[in-house]
Amino acid sequence: MKKVAVVYFSQTGNTEAMAKALAEAAGAEAVDYSDFSADQVKDFDALAFGCPAMGSEELDPDFQELWEACESQLGGKPVVLFGSYDWGTGDWMETWKSEAEDNGVNVLESVIANLEPDDEALEQLAEAGKRLAE
Repeated sequence: MKKVAVVYFSQTGNTEAMAKALAEAAGAEAVDYSDFSADQVKDFDALAFGCPAMGSEELDPDFQELWEACESQLGGKPVVLFGSYDWGTGDWMETWKSEAEDNGVNVLESVIANLEPDDEALEQLAEAGKRLAE
């Protein structure tokens, strides 16, 4: 089983709930982004990063700073991106995933939830966690 990191930012608890569901399936712990650094990427075989849509469908600026520092350290490691949103259509995730792939990140999949993760999102997170840990 691979060593997996699940790193997230959550403001209302929805993305945190997603992180915990993914981490449980991957046999990992969910870690708040403020407790993670790019130096730790090397210690993991696979990673997941979660951030809700903020502002006009963008990543939280503090989380984005961490993401950009980690992005260059990921190499070919498998990555899952996830997060929740309140309004809009989830464009922030498509933008995030596209930019990550353009920068060479091996994105296995992305999972979004409108507000609290529903059963479908939880199932997708469980599958994503299992894939990361394989």
